[in-house]
Amino acid sequence: MPQTDVIIIGSGLAALSVAYHLRHKHVKLITKSTWSESNSMLAQGGIAAAVAQNDSWKNHFEDTITAGCDHNNVKNVKYLVQEGPTELNEWIQRGVKFDCDQNGRLLLGKEGAHSHHRIIHAGGDATGKELTSFLFNQTKSYVQIIENEIAIDLIMDQNQCQGVYTKNKQGEVKSYISSHVIIASGGCGAVYGQTSNADVITGDGIAMAFRAGAELSDMEFVQFHPTMLYISGKCVGLISEAVRGEGATLITQNGDAFMHNIHYQGDLAPRDIVSRTIFEKMEKGNEVFLDITAIKNFSTRFPTISALCKQNGIDIASGKIPVAPGMHFLMGGIKTNENGETTIQNLFAVGEAACTGVHGANRLASNSLLEGLVFGKRIANYLSTLSNEQPDLRKESNQIKQLKEKPDLPTKKQIQEIMTTYVGILRSKTGLLYAINWFEKYREYISIQIFNVKDFTINEIEIINMLTNGWIIAMSALKRTESRGGHYRIDYPKRNDLTWQGKQVIITNSEMVMEV
Repeated sequence: MPQTDVIIIGSGLAALSVAYHLRHKHVKLITKSTWSESNSMLAQGGIAAAVAQNDSWKNHFEDTITAGCDHNNVKNVKYLVQEGPTELNEWIQRGVKFDCDQNGRLLLGKEGAHSHHRIIHAGGDATGKELTSFLFNQTKSYVQIIENEIAIDLIMDQNQCQGVYTKNKQGEVKSYISSHVIIASGGCGAVYGQTSNADVITGDGIAMAFRAGAELSDMEFVQFHPTMLYISGKCVGLISEAVRGEGATLITQNGDAFMHNIHYQGDLAPRDIVSRTIFEKMEKGNEVFLDITAIKNFSTRFPTISALCKQNGIDIASGKIPVAPGMHFLMGGIKTNENGETTIQNLFAVGEAACTGVHGANRLASNSLLEGLVFGKRIANYLSTLSNEQPDLRKESNQIKQLKEKPDLPTKKQIQEIMTTYVGILRSKTGLLYAINWFEKYREYISIQIFNVKDFTINEIEIINMLTNGWIIAMSALKRTESRGGHYRIDYPKRNDLTWQGKQVIITNSEMVMEV
């Protein structure tokens, strides 16, 4: 079995940030497709950092806490926003080209729930692609990158992670042994039918951690992006919040602007509020559009979005882009401390797969790329202080569970329909119980400790991971009997501040013994 210092599962910005700062270690980066197929590459927004003279980290901190509905980890939020300007300047010094005016000053945009212009972009609406590509090119010479291998399960001894099992497209199973394993595989957007996420984001890392016994936190908090391009009943791509930041307005088919009647920040209200409002408009039979007539040189400012519209037959000269909400970001994930450590020894998590608490119940726009960079570096710095003691392979104690028979699995589409219908933007006890009971028909798959990988195809493994994430989100949503941020219960429509004490909903594998 190949042995190494650090294995990173994933290839997005958070994964590459860790790898960049570990050049003195022997690092393997394993990704289920190619390095360029990640949510980071799709990120149209920018990086939020308080770099303007009239701004401060305290303003950024307050905006993050407000958007997160007071559910944030205050200590980690402070670290994020205080490190933001320094992090940004370091990447500028390393050669990242952010968008500037003719005098060389950073162009600062504004997005939902921000009190100041503090969003830095690169390549207009291609910030994620520009940054991720830059980091990849900086790290590829000293990091071993393994593509087209899906991580199947963690190699465990008691509560200690020793490595990871993978499977390639030819069906070959491999074992990688490492002193430390970092899950940076993103969220689980593919469990919903309408999503801005890449198709490969099926929650593999989160499901693996769950099966191994790691604690998961805040999985009920799912952010739906308000404005995805909506064609023939399907969301086909993201329309960045920066479009509204530049002056676009949400309207109905009759030209009625509606957000100014809902929230004092109007079209730039927090994402959960805008998404629910659009959803309710559409439930009443309305169509919703972004009116972009106020934005000059739209195709120059937003080249990626313009190309997306053209590809789908939308003429931006008409001034209207049809939109609808879609699953965008998971605020919860694998519970970690400030150094990325999970409840399993030698197992770390970073990026959207992790729950550091910085996003609370609702992520502030453009804080995700910042989180990937800041906490990626923090984990790397912490790992640099640890020894690289190799696991004792004689202690490897994974027992492959032999299923008596292989029951039929649902399709990915069936899972997506259950999640969209019962665990979507609006939730209720009745709907959540229906979803949970549906998921528990596949209880054995969700609770299985380690796959008999020879029995499952890659597609089946992805389905099992989607089942696992779907069940966890539904269970967490049932447990939180209040509405807060990205979690909205129609049977508990208001925040119950009198009884809520900031507690996280923790889900572990032991929950599978519960009868719902």
